[in-house]
Amino acid sequence: MSSERVERRLAAILAADVAGSCRLIGIDEEGTLAQLKALRKTLFDPKVTNHRGRVVKNTGDGALVEFASVVGAIRCADEIQHSVAEQNADVPQNKRIEFRIGIHVGDIIIEENDIYGDGVNIAVRLEGIAEPGGICISDDAHRQVRGKVQSPLEDMGPQTLKNIAEPMRVWRIRSVMSIHPPNGHSEPLALPDKPSIAVLPFQNMSGDPEQDYFADGMVDEITSALSRFKSLFVIARNSSFIYKGKAVDIKQVGRELGVRYVLQGSVRRAAEKVRITGQLIDAVSGAHLWADRFEGDLSDIFALQDEVTVKVVSAIQPKLLQTEIDLAARRPNNLSAYDLCLRAQHQQSWTREGSAESLQLASRALEIDPRSSFAATLAGGCHLRSVRQGWAADPKSEIAEGFRFLRLALNIDGNATLALSLLGYATASFSDDYDTAREMVDRAVALNPNSSRIWEQRGMTYLVAGQPEEAIQSFERRIRLSPFDPLLFSTFAGMGVAFIGLGRFDEAVSAAKKAVRQNRLYPFAYRCLASALAHLGREAEVKEAVAGLFELDPDFRISVRVTRGGGGSRLQLYIDGLRKAGLPE
Repeated sequence: MSSERVERRLAAILAADVAGSCRLIGIDEEGTLAQLKALRKTLFDPKVTNHRGRVVKNTGDGALVEFASVVGAIRCADEIQHSVAEQNADVPQNKRIEFRIGIHVGDIIIEENDIYGDGVNIAVRLEGIAEPGGICISDDAHRQVRGKVQSPLEDMGPQTLKNIAEPMRVWRIRSVMSIHPPNGHSEPLALPDKPSIAVLPFQNMSGDPEQDYFADGMVDEITSALSRFKSLFVIARNSSFIYKGKAVDIKQVGRELGVRYVLQGSVRRAAEKVRITGQLIDAVSGAHLWADRFEGDLSDIFALQDEVTVKVVSAIQPKLLQTEIDLAARRPNNLSAYDLCLRAQHQQSWTREGSAESLQLASRALEIDPRSSFAATLAGGCHLRSVRQGWAADPKSEIAEGFRFLRLALNIDGNATLALSLLGYATASFSDDYDTAREMVDRAVALNPNSSRIWEQRGMTYLVAGQPEEAIQSFERRIRLSPFDPLLFSTFAGMGVAFIGLGRFDEAVSAAKKAVRQNRLYPFAYRCLASALAHLGREAEVKEAVAGLFELDPDFRISVRVTRGGGGSRLQLYIDGLRKAGLPE
C-alpha cells in the first residue's frame, strides 16, 4: 500500500484584498475591473517580482502571494501601499482602490498551483482586520522582522480571528493616508501642559544598512526611556517614524505632532567606530537647546546603544524641565497648576525659606488641581525635608503630612515613581520598616531606571537600612545619570556616610568635601565630614568641620538629627564618628 506524500514548506504568505470591492463594482463595474487589472500589471505584480515573491493566484479582487522571506513580504507590501496611496492622492475617496494586506509566516501545503494550510488561513484573516491601505502581520512574522524594516509597527495586542481557535497577537502598519492627511496639512495640535517631545528617526549617514537597524533601535530605546518620566509627554515611535528618510521642518513637525521639543540625530560609521550625534531643538522657536556627540567601537554596538540612550536621556530630561521652569517664570500671574509646580520645583532648595516657598506653591497647585500627582509629590517632599533638616516645629505632624501627601500622589497615579521612591525613603527613615521601604524604591527604579533622583532615593533608603554597598551602587548610578546636577551635594554626602559604614574613611572625606564645595549651606555634608575626619584622628580639620556645622545648625543634637531620622543602629560607625568629633548627644 502506498500513500501520496504531501509537500510542505515554511513560507511567508501575503494575502491582499481590495477594500469595499463590491461597492466599487456596484458604482462602476467595468471601470473598477479595468483599473484593478491595470494596478496588478503595472504595480502589484512588478513589486512582488522585485521582492522575489510568487503570485500563487489572483482572487478576483485580491491575491495570494508566497515569499521565502518575511522581510521581503513586508517590504513589498509597504511599497505597494505607498504606491497605491500616491496614485490615489487626487482620486475622490469613494472611487479609490485601496488594498488591505495580511502577512503571516507558517507551514503551508503545496498542491499543484495552489497552497493551503494554517499559514494561508491566518494571513487571510489578518488581511480581513487590516484597515484600507494598511497591513497587519502576525506576532510570528514580527519576531523575524524586528529592526529589519523601516515601517513603524504598532502593537494591536491579542486579536480574535475568524475560525482561528486562540487569540493571536497582531501588529499593524497604519494606512499611509491615515498618517498623512490628503490635504497635506492639518490644524496645529495644542501643546500639552507638560514638556512634550518627539524623538525623530536618526539619519544613517554611513551608507551601511546595518547602522540603519542600529539607529532605529536607539531611537526606540530613547523614546521608551523618556516615556517612563511622568513629567514628560512623549510621542510614540509610530508617529515619529512617519518622518523617516525625509527632510523635515522642525517647526512643522512640532505643529503636526503637538510637541514643543524635538530630538534628532545621525549615525555615521568611520572605520571600526560608530559616531552618533544628537541635538535637542525647541520646535516653537527653532532654538537649539542641547547637542552632543558620542563615539564607540563597532564591535560592541549594542552596548554603545545603551550608553548613548542613558547619556541622552539623562541630559535632556532635566534640560527640558529647566527650560519649562524658565518659561513659567516669564508667564503672567494667572498660572495653571502645572506652572505652579514648575515654580515650586525651582524654589526647592536646602534652605528653610526656599522649602517653605516651594510648599506654598505646591499647595496652591493642589487647590487648583486636586488630582495633580506632581503637586502632591512636591508637597510631601517639602514636609519630610523640613523634618530632616531640623526646621520643623512639630516633627511628628510634619512626618504625618509628608506621608499623607506622598500617598495621595500614589492614589492619583499608582506609577508616580518619584513619589514612590520618596515614600520608600521616608518609610525607612521614620518607621524602620526596611523590607517595605526596599520594595518601594526597587519598584520605583524598575519603573523608571533613567531617573537620577529615584536612584538617589534608593541609595538613601539602602543606607538607612544598613546596606552601604548597595547604597553606594545606587549613588554611583545617580551620578552617572546626571553628572552635572546642581543637587549632587546630597548624593555625595550620602555616599560619604556609606563609605564611613564600610570603614573607608579617606573616601568618605573626599565625598564629603565634594558635597561642601558644591553647597556650603548643607549641614549634612559637614556632619559627614566631621565624622570621617574624627575616625582618621585629624583633629584640626574636625574642628573646622564642626564649626561649619554649628554655623548652619547651632542647635544640632545627635539624638534629634540622626537617630530620630531613622537607621541609628545601622549607622553606628557614622554616629561613633560624630561622638568622637565632640558633637553633643
